[in-house]
Amino acid sequence: MDPGRGRGHLPGRGPLSTRAPLIGLIGPIGCGKSTVAGFLAERGAAVVDADQLTRDLMSPGTPVTGSIVARFGESYRRQDGSLDRAALGRLVFSNPDRLAELESVVHPAVENLERDAIRAADAGRPTAIVLEAIKLVEAGHANWCDGLWLVLCDPEVQLGRLIGRGMADVDARQRIAAQVASLPVWRAAATRTIRTDGSLAEVSLAVNAALDELLAGQR
Repeated sequence: MDPGRGRGHLPGRGPLSTRAPLIGLIGPIGCGKSTVAGFLAERGAAVVDADQLTRDLMSPGTPVTGSIVARFGESYRRQDGSLDRAALGRLVFSNPDRLAELESVVHPAVENLERDAIRAADAGRPTAIVLEAIKLVEAGHANWCDGLWLVLCDPEVQLGRLIGRGMADVDARQRIAAQVASLPVWRAAATRTIRTDGSLAEVSLAVNAALDELLAGQR
């Protein structure tokens, strides 16, 4: 685990001002961001899950869903009005231009929800606020955070976890490959790396030590 570099490493707090320290969780799919977030929640942290916010935005009948169908075609809308996320994922994760097009629709709307959710969480006076978001750095929001934690595990462990969730092998490998280019960007931005290859007890110890260090630096 990399040593934390403290609050001063990240430039400012951007448009956000919160009482609780804000931890950004980044890292590839299947590497354990939600597990780390869960251990932080046990310590009284409030968790904002950007992926869940995205799923909410892509529900049937929402403006974002309408915009996606208008750009990508009716074949990506199921009979019940929901998006065929698996088919859309196969398209965009094999075509960077289409992925960028999808993100241009989704990300601005998600950002607004993230800001609202962070402010609402802070009102509850949590120990910390956790923003779990794969594209946090690429969206230019690293400066929102007091700490930016990169969650990693061995690629074979990562693949096994995705398949264990019910994802097809070919889809899992495609998702992993699509994020490889982001790793150098994430490594450069991160203030700490948390590895999840070990047991849950080992991950818990690492997470608690990292949180203790961050909180000590806030005093």
